Formats: sequence, structure tokens, C-alpha cells
Amino acid sequence: MARIILPSNLAELTGGETELELAAGNVRQLFELLGERYPQLRIYLEADFGVAIDGETYQDALLQPIGSGSEVILFPKIAGG
Repeated sequence: MARIILPSNLAELTGGETELELAAGNVRQLFELLGERYPQLRIYLEADFGVAIDGETYQDALLQPIGSGSEVILFPKIAGG
């Protein structure tokens, strides 16, 4: 299972959880699992969060694979213009 680290500002939507372990084959599956576990979080995941997988940062990575021993960190997307 991958180690998932959520930003602390999401704690109110996750019942205080900021770290957990989940088995997901890619980022899309991870977001689906997180949305099932924390329904209030679902609307924010795809649009508002990027991910870092094993230290590599992605802004749009729905199909990016997640290994079983990976560390995945969610972070707010940075808007630019």
C-alpha cells in the first residue's frame, strides 16, 4: 500500500486524518478512494490538488501510476496566469 499524506488544512474534512495507507494503481483511483472515504473532500480533489509521488511533483496526473510502496503527498495546485 502507498503512504498518503494530506495537507493539514484538510483535517476538518477528514476527521483529523492527515496520513493513511491506501492501495491505488494511479492518481485517479486514489482520488476515487479518498472521495469514498471522505465524501466532503471529493469535490476538491481533482480540480484543486496536485500530487508528489516519491518526490516527483505533478499538477495534472490522473493516470500517473502509484507503486505499492510509494509516498504520495497531496498539495494545493498553484494557479498562474
